[in-house]
Amino acid sequence: MADLKAIAECMVSAGYSKECVKVYILMRKSIVDEALYHLGVERLSFSQVQKMDWEALESKIKCWLNAVKIAVGTLFHGERTLCDYVFGSPERKIAESCFAAICRDGAAALFGFPENVAKCKKTPEKMFRTLDLYEAISDNRQQIESIFSSESTSSVRSQVIVSQARLGEAVRTMLMDFESAIQKESSKIPVPGGGIHPLTRYVMNYIAFLGDYSDALADIVADWPQNPLPESYYRSPDHEGKNQSSEVAERIAWLILVLLCKLDGKAELYKDVALSYLFLANNMQYVVVKVRKSNLGFLLGEDWLTKHESKVKEYVSKYERVGWSKVFPLLPENPTTEQAMAIFESFSLAFHEACKTQSSWVLPDPKLREEIKASIASKLVARYRDFFGKYRVGSEVIFGFSPDDLGNSLSDILCGTGQSGSVSSHSRSPPPHRFKSP
Repeated sequence: MADLKAIAECMVSAGYSKECVKVYILMRKSIVDEALYHLGVERLSFSQVQKMDWEALESKIKCWLNAVKIAVGTLFHGERTLCDYVFGSPERKIAESCFAAICRDGAAALFGFPENVAKCKKTPEKMFRTLDLYEAISDNRQQIESIFSSESTSSVRSQVIVSQARLGEAVRTMLMDFESAIQKESSKIPVPGGGIHPLTRYVMNYIAFLGDYSDALADIVADWPQNPLPESYYRSPDHEGKNQSSEVAERIAWLILVLLCKLDGKAELYKDVALSYLFLANNMQYVVVKVRKSNLGFLLGEDWLTKHESKVKEYVSKYERVGWSKVFPLLPENPTTEQAMAIFESFSLAFHEACKTQSSWVLPDPKLREEIKASIASKLVARYRDFFGKYRVGSEVIFGFSPDDLGNSLSDILCGTGQSGSVSSHSRSPPPHRFKSP
């Protein structure tokens, strides 16, 4: 570097500044362009980008994300440092013009790519790579503005601003399309056994990924009109005042509310009311667990989680009350000995039927499943054991139904092993388009 500076100073002082600058630019530009080429930076037009299939475009985006870190942090920064050193004061304008001539074209190609991506057709699968591009520009924005601070490189700064703005617009469009896709999902076949609906998995996985981009989303959704949320449903942890984080939380809370409203409609497809409540409990539990185990829990806050965990308990309670309504009342306190035989018979038949029906129902969450079985057992087994012990004369032989049998039968429910006959028959419509994990 010292030798290069000495040569430049000698040529400038001798009146050969134009020749010096021309040679310097020619040599350094070829080095910068070659470095960008090896980083995978290409001068792609919008037409070229638009014609790529998603797999090819995603590969280009991954390459760009790696390239931008090296180009900004090493290549452009190093070139700016070298120009300032070789053509330092009093030749400051020479340094700026040299740097612009060397790096402007390569920077334009590098920072123009995200704009072209943002202008392409928007689909949910592109959301997360678009956010990656937005974050990369945000992370490097300050250094970019510092490196390309002169008037001669203002076009580079402008391109960066435009690209980031276009990426933000693309994300907002995809968020609106995502909400619309939830609302338009129209499948009419209930999930067998009241299990977790594919829409629930799809939406919550998608939203959990969004939660990992909360900082970028905070910039993007700032001052973007939002449908008002009922305070009874969601109150921001930052209820003393609005900040960007709370705006992201409200946006996410709204998307989850749209999903839950859709699931309420799905529950109505079940003929068995108890099964519809089990379906709601399953899906609400999936939502709660997904929120608690991801960054969404931090965004939405403990109050939101507590309210929705209470909703799970409410659905479970309704499932128990309706699903076992023909069994719970069949063990009266003090029947006569003559009534005992009929009670044993009716209880056995009702209990067997309930277990048979609910053996085809599912509850994927093992902890919740065991809690529900324990709750049902606590309402039945002890009372049946007392009843059986008091009136079992002849009954054990006739029915072969001991208190231990009761517990064993309960262990088979909610595992999805039986035959389901509790769902209505409608034609299936396709679920909303799926996304690829980033």
